[in-house]
Amino acid sequence: MKLVPLPFYLIYMKQTKYYLAAFSAFFIWGFFSLALKPIADFPSLDILFYRVFLSVVLLTLLNVIFRKSVIRENWVLFQNFEPKVKKTILWLTLGGSLILASNWFIFIYVVNHVSVKAGSLAYLICPILTTVFAFFLLKETLSKTQWFAVSLSVVSCLLLSMNNLHDIFYSLVVAATYALYLVSQRKNNQMDKLLVLNVQLLFIALLILPFYPIYSGPLPTTPLFYICLLCIVVFFTIIPLFLNLFALKGISSATVGILMYINPIINFAIALLYFKEQINGIQLFSYILILISVVIFNKKVILELLKKSKEKRLGCLANNTIYF
Repeated sequence: MKLVPLPFYLIYMKQTKYYLAAFSAFFIWGFFSLALKPIADFPSLDILFYRVFLSVVLLTLLNVIFRKSVIRENWVLFQNFEPKVKKTILWLTLGGSLILASNWFIFIYVVNHVSVKAGSLAYLICPILTTVFAFFLLKETLSKTQWFAVSLSVVSCLLLSMNNLHDIFYSLVVAATYALYLVSQRKNNQMDKLLVLNVQLLFIALLILPFYPIYSGPLPTTPLFYICLLCIVVFFTIIPLFLNLFALKGISSATVGILMYINPIINFAIALLYFKEQINGIQLFSYILILISVVIFNKKVILELLKKSKEKRLGCLANNTIYF
């Protein structure tokens, strides 16, 4: 078979689409507060009820209509597992659904009733908490540099708590619940991720359904509520998830992890510039310290990415073509 030269910029275009997918996912998630704030007057539990119910309906339709073959393949795969493996999958899936539901409820409450800054801070410290939990629960190792980064984030949290213990408490709870969900799902990797999410949301919906008539408020009649809810489910749940899954096909999870910080940075900027939330010097210094700790924590990955990027550029410039 004759090798056909392909201009190097086409190779970069193929790789770029995965980076754009990951960037777009976290960029979209960064604007989540814009859909939550307009319905802040509605109870957080009501927003959770309707978000879960609508997400289940849309995800189930999506899987049943467009992913029938994936459902069949995963069902056969599950049936062929040993009983112990089946039990582990069920525990991780159903347990993860409870943690995810808790995270969603607390995050909605924090953004609407505490502050957007508290919500953005939660997802700044979440990647570090995820690794700390993985160290204790999954026995993953941390370097001295990474422990130093964790220490910096702890210091920044202590600085923030000096002025507002209320905010930092909720930030840590949101970060801890999502980090615990991510760590629990690292071992839950035998089945299709979108199907697992669908089952988790269905389980959450079944659990909260009996409480809906008791604890829900009056049925919302304002069109704004349903418009915002549809935006939350479609634009801040399903679409970013698809983009994230697509990105993982072409770039490493470490790269996706670094791009994740786009989310809280945009959220924090919106809190300051759009919602006009106040921030003092100590708070600003603390946020900067967290960003520094994030960079230090991911220093190795960042340096490797920069090195690989430089090597690719030099190689492409030297050859001007790449052969398949």
